[in-house]
Amino acid sequence: MSNIPHVLILGGGFGGLAAANEIRNNLTSSQIKITVVDKKDWFMVGFAKLWIIKGTRTFENSIGSLNELAKKEIDFLKEEVLQIDLQNKNIKTTTKILPYDFLIIAMGAVLAPEKIPGLLENGMNLYDHNQLTEIHNKLKNMKSGNIAISIMGMPYKCPPAPFEASLLIDSMLREEGVRDSVQIHFYSPAPITLPAAGPEISQQILTLINSENIVFHDSCKIKSVEKNKLIFQNNEEANFDLLLAIPPHVAPKIIYDSGLAKDGGFIPINRDCKTPFENVYAVGDVTTLAVTDTMAVPKAGVFAEGEAMTVAQNIIAKIQSKKESSLFDGKGGCFIESGRDTASIIEVDMFSEPKPSTKLTESTAKHLDEKIQFEKERLSKWL
Repeated sequence: MSNIPHVLILGGGFGGLAAANEIRNNLTSSQIKITVVDKKDWFMVGFAKLWIIKGTRTFENSIGSLNELAKKEIDFLKEEVLQIDLQNKNIKTTTKILPYDFLIIAMGAVLAPEKIPGLLENGMNLYDHNQLTEIHNKLKNMKSGNIAISIMGMPYKCPPAPFEASLLIDSMLREEGVRDSVQIHFYSPAPITLPAAGPEISQQILTLINSENIVFHDSCKIKSVEKNKLIFQNNEEANFDLLLAIPPHVAPKIIYDSGLAKDGGFIPINRDCKTPFENVYAVGDVTTLAVTDTMAVPKAGVFAEGEAMTVAQNIIAKIQSKKESSLFDGKGGCFIESGRDTASIIEVDMFSEPKPSTKLTESTAKHLDEKIQFEKERLSKWL
């Protein structure tokens, strides 16, 4: 048996790919073996979904293949993870049992539309890549009526994305010449648009969507969906002709089975991204990293990437017998596209003192270019 340590990475998204690449860029294959396991063999930067809805992009042109990892001497296994055995330090997939020395769990969050009665039958899932083309076609064919965009659970991935979606849909309807005959209503369970960004930026986002005649309804907690009707927990109702939902998010089932998270929740971590188990780390959307009693690091690719770099640096330090000292810095930014060929950036520093700081830049064409570059860079650097 070779005694080359094995890093096993569950998930080929932002967190998994950032960790795999950072470790491999610093350690050769004779120093460490790296395996990435994912049940799909492609990676996509989440915000490309909105471009597919808009029709300026196809799914095929938005993905990178995880099979490309092989050329970096990173093994890729396209299989489902069936069990995580933390006691015996291995994982079980459909066909294999893989032992590990280091485990990085980067499996993301799972969309759970079934948690809302009636949603699957009566609404579309804004975050499901399989539904994007159908959403595009429905929007293209819409001549009049009511569009409801509804956030159905907190936390959810990429907090600004539903607002961007509303702005891009607004622009599609304007291009079709039907915007005046279509109402766009936005329903959120939160009291403000972006709780993680704080009240000031939430107000700026509210002003932005209101300026395009998008109506924001706060504190709307969903109970169920009927044909053309949303039912809220206070039993109020709202009608729609097309429902685009952001369904509740949960962790993958095996995370609960292995006891890493409580049912319905996510894996709790600190800034070192460690779990209570030796050499087992968790990053990204599958985790909850509390910032204050009421606030956690948002679920967004850029934070998964930052957490993954932290873990990678600590694993590299261990292999080189140095002290592990990296902590996640909590910094990141999210783009908000305006639907008018510009974008702004929300810049976040979750661990700044005395409280998290956020700022929103101006909406410019240059920031939209940066958004496109951000995607290109990730795909070319990781795959």
